[in-house]
Amino acid sequence: MTISMNRRTLAKVGTLGALSAFFGTTVQAQVKKTQSPNWDEETDIIVVGSGFAGLAAAYEAKKRNADVIVLEKMPTAGGNSIINGGIMAVPGTEIQKSKGIKDSPELMMKDTIKAGLGLNHPDKVKAMCEEAYPTYRMLVDELGVKFSDKILKHEGGHSVPRSMYTINGRGSEIVTKQLAALEKLGVKPRIRTIVDKIFVDPEGRVIGVAVRQNYRFGKENSGKPKNIKARKAVILANGGFSADVAYRSMFDPKLGEAFQTTNQPGATAELWREAADLGAQLIQQDWIQCLPYTSPDEPGFGIGWAWAGHTQAYGFWIDAATGKRFVNELADRKIRCDAILSHLNEGHDCLSVGDKKTMELFNVIRPGWSERQKKIKVLFEYPTLEDMAKAYNIPLEALQETIAVVNDSIKTKKDPMGRRVNEDLKPQDEGPWFVTRLSPKVHHCMGGLLTNPQAQVLDNHGKVIPGLYAAGESTGGVHGAVRLGSNAVTDCIVNGRIAGRNAAS
Repeated sequence: MTISMNRRTLAKVGTLGALSAFFGTTVQAQVKKTQSPNWDEETDIIVVGSGFAGLAAAYEAKKRNADVIVLEKMPTAGGNSIINGGIMAVPGTEIQKSKGIKDSPELMMKDTIKAGLGLNHPDKVKAMCEEAYPTYRMLVDELGVKFSDKILKHEGGHSVPRSMYTINGRGSEIVTKQLAALEKLGVKPRIRTIVDKIFVDPEGRVIGVAVRQNYRFGKENSGKPKNIKARKAVILANGGFSADVAYRSMFDPKLGEAFQTTNQPGATAELWREAADLGAQLIQQDWIQCLPYTSPDEPGFGIGWAWAGHTQAYGFWIDAATGKRFVNELADRKIRCDAILSHLNEGHDCLSVGDKKTMELFNVIRPGWSERQKKIKVLFEYPTLEDMAKAYNIPLEALQETIAVVNDSIKTKKDPMGRRVNEDLKPQDEGPWFVTRLSPKVHHCMGGLLTNPQAQVLDNHGKVIPGLYAAGESTGGVHGAVRLGSNAVTDCIVNGRIAGRNAAS
């Protein structure tokens, strides 16, 4: 859910697009200069943030013999990445080929730009899509990340199934392997270390940061000050601001206190403000994505999303008040969020539904998850369709008609809502039935720092800020108006690698 782009904003995006001629050129940037401090420590590269992007950047830089320090303000490493769903968009995988699915970086790029309403920067999308498969192979072959080989995840907005998911259904499978690889190279994130300031020398080059060590999140004056010099570069991988209600409400006033977020509490905007004060250009900040398949019956990201995300391809979604489907369950996230919210605003429950066979497939994909979901009461089981209808006051006849149409689409391969009919979708006709309620939560910031294809940060004149790189959710231009599910992991790791390679060179 986002606010609409007005003419002034569109004009600004158009002007920024015209700056592409500058993107490959390192020139003097118009940034705010700072007085060089007394340095307490120095290194080659400082990485701010310990999620997918920051760890990928640190790993690539360290492999090129750079001295690297990774800073993390929270008490544990991993940020949002460690609680991420572990789903990564990759075209051209072996499992796709084994299933006869034709895919390519070009098709993934087309899908990404279509969902992004053309606000994506094509060169950045191209880099993400072309580097997706090599990056996936690096994770598997170098780091030992384990992805499931049982079935592909079909995320909304993708024209074909291309999303690989980790063996444990979490981003932690990737993060823990990244951390282990870095530790072997002698790099361990410095937790509870918040960055207060980015230093720039008289020539306009970023030269280091001011931090507070032993910072305690929530105690904003805590920690001991220290200045760390970066001989080569600072890489910003500080993520988004979905947990910062005051900051996100500046850009989309609808996303106030009433909306929960899927993000961890540290997804706040300190470095967004610092980068703006420095003179770095921020773009498309008002495109803030909500996740359509989160549950109102648990706080935060939770685990209910897994069943709802499964039924988008292998079950169906209905408005409980009507018994009818109300959206293409595989449409992009904005379309689905807007549809759910319109029904919730009418006081109607929106439900994700699947039968016994849907659950059997879910248990293959995510062993043990259904019992966990039932235990915390985000997933509900009903012996018969009549029992389910009674529990939510669903008109039984309308529900039966909905199921008949879904089952007919399996035979014809044509869905009246426009949903792609997956080959693994089975007729919905056998109890017990399983349900999760739907309620969107603030999830991802599509906008961020303006960077070029080398991951260098640009100022508001389109000029490179020497010594400053960025990757991941702290940057804009990749996803445009709407991020496709599973593109975030790809974006973060691909561009983290790019930032680390270039910063170390």
